[in-house]
Amino acid sequence: NNRITKSLGTRSYKTVRQIVSKVEQEIFSELIDGRKPIRELLTFSNLVKRYLESNDHDWSLNTRTRYRYLLNNYINSGFPKNPSTKAMTIRVLNGCNNWGFKNGLTDKKEKLNGGSNWENRSRVYNDLELNLLFNELRDQDFNSFVKFAYFTGARSGEIRRLKPENIADGYLDITGKTGRRMVKITTQAANVLSNQDPLWSYSRDFVSHKFKKECRRLGIKNARFHDLRRTFGYNLIKQGMSIYKVSKLLGHSSVRTTEQHYAPLMTTEIEDFVL
Repeated sequence: NNRITKSLGTRSYKTVRQIVSKVEQEIFSELIDGRKPIRELLTFSNLVKRYLESNDHDWSLNTRTRYRYLLNNYINSGFPKNPSTKAMTIRVLNGCNNWGFKNGLTDKKEKLNGGSNWENRSRVYNDLELNLLFNELRDQDFNSFVKFAYFTGARSGEIRRLKPENIADGYLDITGKTGRRMVKITTQAANVLSNQDPLWSYSRDFVSHKFKKECRRLGIKNARFHDLRRTFGYNLIKQGMSIYKVSKLLGHSSVRTTEQHYAPLMTTEIEDFVL
């Protein structure tokens, strides 16, 4: 007459189908053999909540926000369809599970496969497309934002809500994906800033949707705002700047990250040679 219920920690039917058999076995063992879990375990949703709120992590605000988005999206909808986003979700899930195990909140250290199956996007804008983006956008403020993003190589999240106090001595003092960093203000970027008052105050969704809408109008296909940043780095490397300097300008955590992103692009620039 005993009845045992367990939360599966997700609203996604697809995810439930993947894990339900394992949970059923655990419940069956508990009912038949009288075995109970070593400790009262947290639901996955509560584990995620504690993981995100913990002070154990040396995360930037942007990283914490991104992890919260990925984990909550997984809880509500399961794995995303985009391969790169799915791989990123798996890496964050593994980090969460590992943290839970180390802190005695889970019985077993679960590791999902597929965290390295992300795809390097290689889209860069050619000169014609850049010319359209710089000169044909209807919204002047957004046009300046697009130019500033390209001329600095900054991430959207680093400049969407830029404040005057973030600007000093030819640099932007900002907190980005990898923490606090200094972004060089080039002459072209400085010219954009000098004519921009007030500074921008955009949301992430606004930038993404507005940019894609304008690109569709201009006939620029397969376009994302982040491609401006990739084009910035690509053009610097093409001009002969060392990958070490480009890595610093982009604020990558290591040169290896830069190499992973740009190696596929640079193979297309290799000219014919004779051995």
